[in-house]
Amino acid sequence: MKRKIHCRYYLLFITVFFTQSVLAQKTSFINSLSQQNHWVDSVYKKMSRKERIGQLFYVRAHTNKGKAYEDSVGKVIQDEHIGGVVFFQGGPVRHANLINVYQKLSKVPLLIAMDGEWGLGMRLDSSTSYPYQMTLGAIQDNTLIYKMGQMIGGDFRRLGMHINFAPDMDVNNNPNNPVINYRSFGDNKYNVARKGIAYFTGMQDAGLIVFAKHFPGHGDTNVDSHLALPQLPFTRARLDSLEEYPFREAINAGISGIMIAHMNIPALDTTKNLPSTLSRPIVTGVLKDSLGFKGIVASDAMEMQGVVKDFPNGEADVRAFLAGNDLIELSVNSANGAKLIRKALRKKKITKEEFEAKVKKLLAAKYWAGLNNYRPTSTANLLSDINRPAAAELFQQLSDAAVTVLKGDSRTLRQDPFKKTAIISIGVDMPTVFQLELSKWYVNSMIFLVGKNTSLTDMNRMLQTLKGFDQVFVSIHDTRTRPASKLDYSSDVKYLIAALAAKPNAVTAVFANPYTIAGLPGIEKSAGIIEAYQKDDALQRSAVKVITGLIKPAGKLPVSVNTFFPTGTGISF
Repeated sequence: MKRKIHCRYYLLFITVFFTQSVLAQKTSFINSLSQQNHWVDSVYKKMSRKERIGQLFYVRAHTNKGKAYEDSVGKVIQDEHIGGVVFFQGGPVRHANLINVYQKLSKVPLLIAMDGEWGLGMRLDSSTSYPYQMTLGAIQDNTLIYKMGQMIGGDFRRLGMHINFAPDMDVNNNPNNPVINYRSFGDNKYNVARKGIAYFTGMQDAGLIVFAKHFPGHGDTNVDSHLALPQLPFTRARLDSLEEYPFREAINAGISGIMIAHMNIPALDTTKNLPSTLSRPIVTGVLKDSLGFKGIVASDAMEMQGVVKDFPNGEADVRAFLAGNDLIELSVNSANGAKLIRKALRKKKITKEEFEAKVKKLLAAKYWAGLNNYRPTSTANLLSDINRPAAAELFQQLSDAAVTVLKGDSRTLRQDPFKKTAIISIGVDMPTVFQLELSKWYVNSMIFLVGKNTSLTDMNRMLQTLKGFDQVFVSIHDTRTRPASKLDYSSDVKYLIAALAAKPNAVTAVFANPYTIAGLPGIEKSAGIIEAYQKDDALQRSAVKVITGLIKPAGKLPVSVNTFFPTGTGISF
């Protein structure tokens, strides 16, 4: 009996070792493109021109819109021979089941994609979310971000997906950016590049095809390209030295894909109101020729107003194709777009060789992802697999590493555990994890709550009560789904924050976008200030750990907030 057990463990060890060795030896996607691929050549040869054009298109899919919607996508897969599907909102088991259905409908296996910048939870219920990239930008140990990339890559593959349209490698140097902002690693181009490389390398090592976005850089805009066309009015020298820097570094580090932004950039293409996605001088001239990128070039979503407003009815699709994009994402009318591309090919607006290279590159991605030996996704234990304890543990490690002390030292933050202590949370309507955890350490404490629009009368009453307390902890919470640059608090509540910060020995913890600090004048008077970036429970626990001395703060501010707190601010003790 013992011998059988030993044999079983030995075989398990051999299997694990062999799997790890195969992963370690697997050629990177970029390097694989220079190798002869008989599967790719064979599949390409058997395709009609319509089927080849279909491989360029990736359409939207959901599992929260009902059967009729799901069936309509299935019809597109069958009729148009598209190359892949981009999944959005729904549930993991439903997604896995529908992926299996869609794969059965496709003559050539589909590449399945999703935007998962912070993991599956960005789109799916019952799934793990990791910290936003702005939070990750504060972390000094990039191996943690690599591990996160590996975990996310494993989650995607477990669900039957092959592409993550991530990471965001925009340098967010505009605090008022309405569309990038907290999705960026920050305003320091070197930090953005290092973090982005750590993240995508982890995903690629786990077997994902990934895309840095949004080339040549969407960080310094104040227009959301979902709604209109932003303009990047900077010189070629500025773009080359700042916006393009992280993408150049990503290319040098072997990234598999790059997504093009919808922006008008006169320094790179003088055509009036032309989105960069549709510009051959930008897509082919700058990215492919000047920067030497050999991987997959994807358009940003072609349903966005920034690109289709002036180029409707498939015109944007064919222009994106001619500009040099390989993958056309989320066309408004893929059938019409495909017809226009066929017409452009007949008129020889693009060479036969360039068209063939595009299609074969996308087929090579399918081969690299293992779709030459496609197997359906098993839904057995799926939820427990993608929500394993290791994921929560890593989220807590990332949170511990991100929390940033902007002002104060260990003594200032800890104060006196035995004095009468007020623990106030603002922007909430029920006790927070921060309050509950901190009150365990302060035996003589009381919890106070202030809503986003609490009346002035109630706040004045609380201030009177606080005169009987020796010390104050204040936590500021943005409870919205996305942490914006400005808090949605009333002006009276903002004045209250300033009044509390002015109290002797006040310690303030901000569970919100760091840019929000600039909109809270007077907060800098706090004896201690902790920036914790977002509302999640793990970050609230991390802030308590710093206050109570369980961990040493190591985070550095990834963006410049104001003159008090520039990029890189972060006190360690």
